[in-house]
Amino acid sequence: MSYLKAEGVKKSFVTGDVTAEVLKGVDFSMEEGEFVAIVGESGSGKSTLLYILAGIETATEGSVKLFDRELSSISDAELAAMRRRDFSFVYQFDNLVPNLTVYENIVLPLALDRLKEESYLDSVNEIMEYLGVAKRKDSYPRQLSGGEQQRVALARALVTSPKIIFLDEPTGSLDKERGRQVMELLADINKTRGVSLLMVTHSDLHAAYASRVVRMEDGVLIGERESKT
Repeated sequence: MSYLKAEGVKKSFVTGDVTAEVLKGVDFSMEEGEFVAIVGESGSGKSTLLYILAGIETATEGSVKLFDRELSSISDAELAAMRRRDFSFVYQFDNLVPNLTVYENIVLPLALDRLKEESYLDSVNEIMEYLGVAKRKDSYPRQLSGGEQQRVALARALVTSPKIIFLDEPTGSLDKERGRQVMELLADINKTRGVSLLMVTHSDLHAAYASRVVRMEDGVLIGERESKT
């Protein structure tokens, strides 16, 4: 069973009399434990594909199965529950809630699932230590550096013990050194914690941290290779 499988995925946006075809029939799959990077220039369709694979957007045509379930057949409520329990999404910009502390941001999906704090406190503390944000638990996002904010976003993605984390340009807003640190963390999350990762990026350097690299151009996948790292 593929963790994730897309067949014939197309996506068009209509503005007035103009139809823009962003995805032109994409076939894609990934297995449990993989770290896959989709690489492409801005406007290639890679982020649109990621949003469709994560169930955030819907395809104009085609099929997407996540954990062997057709996304189009899953209700909004059930899909929201899956996002809290089975998979996570990390945006280019951290998407943290500004009036919540680091700790409150990290445990937000657990609180939304109405879990009691004693059931997750130890694991959350371990994840904060692992990602180097434990000392900032009482800080607010505005008090953090860009790299720290992205680490908090990764911590929030990890606390639910997801099977897959989807990542949209996770280093796009970071400088070279902080970007490298985040990529090393992602590679370690994949290797030591066994979490599947699907990342889109424009950076070949950062894509090299993945175990498989797929290239996208003008709405289609044009080839793939195993990473050399």
